[in-house]
Amino acid sequence: MSAPQTGKFGQLPTPDRHRIRGNVRASLRSRWRLLSLVIVHLAAAIHIAHWKITGSTLTPVEPSEAMQTLELGHVNAGFILFVILILATLVLGRFFCGWACHVVAYQDAAAWLLGKLRIRPRPVRSRLLVFIPFAAAFYMFVWPSLARALSDQAMPSVVYHLTTEDYWQTFPGLWIGLLTIAIDGFLVVYLLGAKGFCTYGCPYGAFFGIADRFAIGKIRVTDDCEQCGHCTETCTSNIRVHEEVAKFKMVMDSNCMKCLDCVSVCPKNALYYGKSKPSFFSLGTVRKKKRRVYDFTWPEEIAMAVVFTAALYAWRGLYEMIPFLLAVGLAVITAIGMVLLWRLLRFKEFSFQHHILRRGGRLTRAGAFFTLVTPLYLVLTAHSGAVQLEAREGERLLLAAEVAEGSEREDLIAGSLAHLQRAESWGLVPVGGLHLKIGSILRERGELLEAEEQMRIATQVAPDLRTPWIELSRLLMERDAWDEAERVLEGAVASDPDHALAQDWLHRLQSRPR
Repeated sequence: MSAPQTGKFGQLPTPDRHRIRGNVRASLRSRWRLLSLVIVHLAAAIHIAHWKITGSTLTPVEPSEAMQTLELGHVNAGFILFVILILATLVLGRFFCGWACHVVAYQDAAAWLLGKLRIRPRPVRSRLLVFIPFAAAFYMFVWPSLARALSDQAMPSVVYHLTTEDYWQTFPGLWIGLLTIAIDGFLVVYLLGAKGFCTYGCPYGAFFGIADRFAIGKIRVTDDCEQCGHCTETCTSNIRVHEEVAKFKMVMDSNCMKCLDCVSVCPKNALYYGKSKPSFFSLGTVRKKKRRVYDFTWPEEIAMAVVFTAALYAWRGLYEMIPFLLAVGLAVITAIGMVLLWRLLRFKEFSFQHHILRRGGRLTRAGAFFTLVTPLYLVLTAHSGAVQLEAREGERLLLAAEVAEGSEREDLIAGSLAHLQRAESWGLVPVGGLHLKIGSILRERGELLEAEEQMRIATQVAPDLRTPWIELSRLLMERDAWDEAERVLEGAVASDPDHALAQDWLHRLQSRPR
């Protein structure tokens, strides 16, 4: 195992130097792959249009939907797709990632745009961060069932749930979705290289990577190979193809997404996709022969792992907005940013990717910008962690109060209120669920006007929450504000026509003697 090649100035990352003879021709397979990815997005658009027109459609055909199957027992289209893809990968290899994954499409688009700007980010190589996808896969797909088993809870009944009337139920909103694409699909590529999120964030890729090791379909080589390096130069999966085929007569790396660009650009037509022995049975040989170069020292690796874990805690579910995969991307950026800032302060000469950040002990414009933005981002992450810590501690005490009695319950309620109010006052974005909890505690303590104000805020910032509407109408009725309570319930029904309880209460109010 080689030491990190930081050089005397600590540049990061180490360029993947390989000899290239002649001009690398354009890959014809990339056009077919682009067409495939376009068709995937058109199919998704048609799926959404069908739901909009008919009001009901097939459940989202997305591997993340398998979480619903594991947690609720709902066998949906996403779960069926995920199983089929894993089975196919066990035989054919990792084709889905290269030819049909929308996140890969966004990463490829980012790499293409950067290429037009003559920027080609080199892959950043870490020993520990590569385990993030496996940890994420465990959290998403294994932990729910394991936690249920450890708590002696019964497994959910399996039911088929192949259609839905709420297509967006399990997806984030538009702006969070666009932010996820910007972070996981573009910024991570700029910082960590092509397929950066696949390497350091994708939980589905963890399953496909393991399955690929058992596949008999591999990129293979004939004796016509002259080690020209064209295959490695064109590979967007960060694989040193020319070295792999020289050492193993095939590409053994499970990160290979079978894009087939390397096959297309080979000037001798020496590469081909064909049948071979699964790489799983040769892992020992692979580890001995593969050249391993990393960009970080062990202390840096450990520090990044700690920072990543803390940042994931800070970003996961922040303000009831940040989904898991976006939080993973933000946490990876936090960990890498911390190391870059440390090296920038440590070395008199420092560059990252194609940017010189420090020269002769002085910051360049790019370095000054990085020195300004990175600490602000790290402070924002720390602030988010503090908000999360207060909110979760308040929720923990509130849950404990449900089974406590007497003075112990009062102390727990008071402590919960203090933590939740700090989370609310420190937060940069109002959170409907947080205001609901605070309002519920204030109501129990008899502070009805303050509770009413909290419920009003909850209905304004999170109109899709049902409980605040009902609680606010109850508080209004308790002080005989019947007309206003009626208007609140009308707002609840307008916001959520399926809110049966609000409809029932509204009917009773409208039927009361005037």
